[in-house]
Amino acid sequence: MSTPARQALDRHATPWLFVCALATTAPHVAHQGYWLSALAGLLMLWAFHLWRKDERLPSRWILLLLVVAACSGILIEFRTLFGRDAGVAMLVVFMAMKLLELKSRRDAMVVVVLGYFLLLTHYLYSQSIPTGLWLLFALWLVTATLVRLHGGPASTTKATLRYAAGLCLQAIPFMLVLYLLFPRISGPLWGLPSDAHAGKTGLSDTMSPGSISSLVQSAEIAFRARFAEAAPPKHKLYWRGPVMEEFDGTIWRPPISRNTATTVESLSSPVRYELTLEPHNQHWILALDAPVQLPEGLTLNSTLATVQRLPVTERQRFQLAASLDYRYNASEDPRILRRNLTLPRNANPEAHALAQRWRDSDSRPRAIIGKALALFAAEFTYTLQPPLLGDNGIDEFLFRSKRGFCEHYAGAFVFLMRAAGIPARVVSGYQGGEFNPLDAYLVVRQSDAHAWAEVWLDGQGWVRVDPTAAVSPARIETGIADALPFGEPLPALVQWRADWLRTLRYRWEAVNNAWNQHILGYDPQRQRELLSRLGLPDTDWRSLATLLGIACSLLVATMMAWTLYQRPRTDPALQLWQKALLQLARRQVDCAPWETPTALAQRVREQCPDLAESFQNVVDAYLQARYGKSNNDLSSLREAVAQLR
Repeated sequence: MSTPARQALDRHATPWLFVCALATTAPHVAHQGYWLSALAGLLMLWAFHLWRKDERLPSRWILLLLVVAACSGILIEFRTLFGRDAGVAMLVVFMAMKLLELKSRRDAMVVVVLGYFLLLTHYLYSQSIPTGLWLLFALWLVTATLVRLHGGPASTTKATLRYAAGLCLQAIPFMLVLYLLFPRISGPLWGLPSDAHAGKTGLSDTMSPGSISSLVQSAEIAFRARFAEAAPPKHKLYWRGPVMEEFDGTIWRPPISRNTATTVESLSSPVRYELTLEPHNQHWILALDAPVQLPEGLTLNSTLATVQRLPVTERQRFQLAASLDYRYNASEDPRILRRNLTLPRNANPEAHALAQRWRDSDSRPRAIIGKALALFAAEFTYTLQPPLLGDNGIDEFLFRSKRGFCEHYAGAFVFLMRAAGIPARVVSGYQGGEFNPLDAYLVVRQSDAHAWAEVWLDGQGWVRVDPTAAVSPARIETGIADALPFGEPLPALVQWRADWLRTLRYRWEAVNNAWNQHILGYDPQRQRELLSRLGLPDTDWRSLATLLGIACSLLVATMMAWTLYQRPRTDPALQLWQKALLQLARRQVDCAPWETPTALAQRVREQCPDLAESFQNVVDAYLQARYGKSNNDLSSLREAVAQLR
């Protein structure tokens, strides 16, 4: 005798399993290699063809060869069988392969369990609103598949989907209680694989020609800021990232050794704001220049960059304050000044010669800075599509191509300053941003990535100089979309500036921001704030666990009471009839469920003549109470049943 798990799978339930597999694996096409998606798709098509033609499933040896080939391909692709990407790829391929051995209900249950597990893996790549909506839809389909497997062939599609929707709706109160009351911790509940945060878009800790211009072609949001008062003018919004002081002729890099001593003198009232930083897998926080108030856990390094000990691998919020007018390190370490005068030997001789001529004609730093900016303003073009540069890239840029993006101007300007004897360095980060009037947040995108320069002047310290502003003032005043002509490789989201499109984008980004701030950003601090408003100011994990248990118990009790209340009620006449049948059973008279009362009375007359008259009275009273005009009168039936006893 076969167990329920070993029972043959209903043929009409198999399409539900195909839909379940497709709904849970399809979104991963955007995250894995094309060959993996093609392999999974071909396996599913093969399984569907075999089911449709009612042909024999492949043997175990063929499936074993497929498993070995797929694992080998994943190992070659990812160099490992562990981690986020490799693990998800194996789940997707195994889901497709499982469809090739669907023989029993146990195989079908494996597909359903794999489907539930695959739903969780989508959040390793995206936690957006569309992802959440799709996963809710897929959850409904997987649950419906589970219902269909246990519902039998008589279950209709509409009834199955309705029953699955009811189950999902019943789970919503428990979901909300767990979401609000489950003790929150800082960070994930379990350790994520090492590649879980790979592929994050953001600034690099090095800069070379083309590095920032390629980043600018992304419309992804880098961070959001909400100011306590009116937002400062756009031309004053410089969001500081890594500062680069070492140059090998092509690539700018941060210094290896850093002195943590910094002296910042505020020359204006502080600007307070909240920064919501998207994960970029780096240590810098991209604070507004110059930070004067930092929360616990953040520090300023010697280059005035705000950093934290661990990289930013999840969305984080910070309360910060900045002074837009400041004096920084007016007395600088001589070793740092020497480092910011260093240039590679025999590199870019024409730029060296130009800087020396400027210095010989007027050695004042301000005069040299003015000549460099005047040179850029007079002859150069701001573009995302500059020509490629050779070994002496700065010479080629300054004297031949004269076309470049912000990293070209910042790098060339710093080189000229150092060649003229002025300490200088490159600062990368973001500049400006777009204000969303619907939620009062300033949105800074990857397309706002920027690079500028700092020079050290005696008595003034490090002073910001943005050579891009000399070439294209619109880049600093109004943004990159106004600085570049239409047709440059800017993202369409940034380049298209129709009013209706802008309004639509504002609305969508405001909804996304609310989702990020209040749903995904529900951290321990916000949980404490919510519980305080509910009258529970002092809560630890023990009290939260107790409260969670009480809330879940009340929900279970409420649903049980509702279920009992909704239970179909038995007709009182039928209840009395059941009592009469119980009396017959005690007298050894079997009562078949399909036997009518009249036929049963005839059989009682034959088997138990002493009960015939009493039972006939019960039958007459039952038929009158159930089907007669006075069907609400149960007194006669109740009396007849009592006499039968």
